[in-house]
Amino acid sequence: MTASTTRRTTAASSRIAAVGAIAVAGALLLTGCGDQTKSKDGGSSSAATSKAPLFSKLPKAIQDKGVIKVGSDIAYAPVEFKDKDGKTAGIDPDLADAMGKQLGVKFQFENGTFDTLVTGLRAKRYDMAMSAMTDTKDRQNGIDSETKKKVGEGADFVDYFTAGVSIYTAKGKDQGIKTWDDLCGKKIVVQRGTVSEDLAKKQSEKCGDKGKISIEAFDTDQQAQTRLRSGGADAGSSDFPVAAYAVKTSGGGKDFQIVGEQVEAAPYGIAVSKDNTQLRDALKEALDAIIKSGDYDKVIAKWGVEAGAVKEAKINGGV
Repeated sequence: MTASTTRRTTAASSRIAAVGAIAVAGALLLTGCGDQTKSKDGGSSSAATSKAPLFSKLPKAIQDKGVIKVGSDIAYAPVEFKDKDGKTAGIDPDLADAMGKQLGVKFQFENGTFDTLVTGLRAKRYDMAMSAMTDTKDRQNGIDSETKKKVGEGADFVDYFTAGVSIYTAKGKDQGIKTWDDLCGKKIVVQRGTVSEDLAKKQSEKCGDKGKISIEAFDTDQQAQTRLRSGGADAGSSDFPVAAYAVKTSGGGKDFQIVGEQVEAAPYGIAVSKDNTQLRDALKEALDAIIKSGDYDKVIAKWGVEAGAVKEAKINGGV
């Protein structure tokens, strides 16, 4: 997400990911929870094994545990969410499962609100965070995107997907909204700590005589959608894959519509502590391996987001 900047928390780089592709993707199941509780299904199912091709690349502590703990806001369909059986599903868990086969360990997804994931990483609650998180220079350097003040040591990112930010409204009620400038004097709902929130704040400062944007931020994107669905706002904003999924599934496709174009695209990255370069590099190798094998493309095609696919994993490629 980005304001001409970047995404789920930091500047506002939009995603060019899968506009047409996701719109025609088959109906997926939408559910999710955004509390701080631990995911019961544990994410992917790869068994730890020293026979996996990249097992030796992992830190010894993870080899011994056979598990990589993943912090994730599991309420962001189709990137990560709970399916009808209560299991963690989506693009990120499927990619993690494929990576787990290369690394010989299990990726255990643990649920947390998005704006606490980097903090959880610093506190060693997670080994990594994978949650449609946009890789930006501010995040890499531990800079608050709004105040530009140093708030932490930052994180390293292994980039694995590209996407942009979209605006959506109640179906048939776009009120002339096509661009961020059209939101001046109106109310928007967003998920707290996302690039959508950053974009709204930046745009509001530019509104002048048109009136500032009223911004209501929620812990989860689904709460924001509920607020818009009830008529409590003029528009909402999310990463494009998420907005398109909501348009496709909410109310059988009768609740929302996407308006205007995505803003600039930015990479999603897996966040890893800067002092854990061995894990970071192992994750990059695993991503490159599944891209080369074709397993990556299978996951991307399954969720209908081919336009956001990357050809190689990159470290700290965000701007």
